[in-house]
Amino acid sequence: MLQSEPEMAVNIAVASSVLLKEESSSSERLGPAFPFVKALKAVNAKLKENYPESEELFKVMLLDEKPSDSLKNAIRTHELEELITVLNVREDLVGELRRMNTALYLSDSEVLVKKVLDQGIAAAFMPTPKEIKEVSEDQLRVAFDGDSVLFSNESERVFQDAGLTGYLQHERNNVEKLMNPGPLCSFLEVLEKLKKKLHDKGLLKNCPIRTFLVTARGAGCDGYRALNSLHSWDLEVDEAFFLGSRPKGPILDIIRPHLFFDDQPRHIQAALEVGAVACHVPNDPKC
Repeated sequence: MLQSEPEMAVNIAVASSVLLKEESSSSERLGPAFPFVKALKAVNAKLKENYPESEELFKVMLLDEKPSDSLKNAIRTHELEELITVLNVREDLVGELRRMNTALYLSDSEVLVKKVLDQGIAAAFMPTPKEIKEVSEDQLRVAFDGDSVLFSNESERVFQDAGLTGYLQHERNNVEKLMNPGPLCSFLEVLEKLKKKLHDKGLLKNCPIRTFLVTARGAGCDGYRALNSLHSWDLEVDEAFFLGSRPKGPILDIIRPHLFFDDQPRHIQAALEVGAVACHVPNDPKC
């Protein structure tokens, strides 16, 4: 799936309300997307160091219908003005995201997230944990669920219709059949492309990007099918956790990702309870 393409900026669109939440007319507090954006800055620093002529860097498009002076001041205070561009987008959000060739859209509006996902753009709804655990400032860590996130919801529909036994039989029958990409696969592709560039410069153990698969699939035929599909797309996560029926919270507490994408509300809740920034990818298993 990874292909040689002209180098261009990797645009991440973020609603201002999940980066900096306005508490008064003159002050802001940090939102759940803030550690992620800070990590993007760290990745950019390594990319610039190793590829000084390259334009393939992260750019954050901060979407706000009425940007305040306190928002702009906060961006300067946190030394993010080189990374962040504030945009006033009141109409045609999808059109603007397409124009920017957006790699990911994050918002606290589930309505807008669903609208964007329906148009084939990677997006997720970002609630705010009561307490966000400390995460790395030097390494961007992103964790993905499998079905309905990195992969299509085909197997999820089988599970809903035929239960666990039917699902496992389906995976055995289709173990060598590649799955179709899901709504967040394109974002993993972006991360893996940049990671490979850094690996090519010798940044292996100390790579500033690390990716994870955290899935309720087991380690049998269903897990093999997931890894085989990723391998066929030239995508390789750094670590894969096949948890079956076990909760995801404990492993996320160890990983400490900046973002964790999942389609199941119960897994989102488990992540929030351990202070992880969980991003919901709404999914209708009937579709």
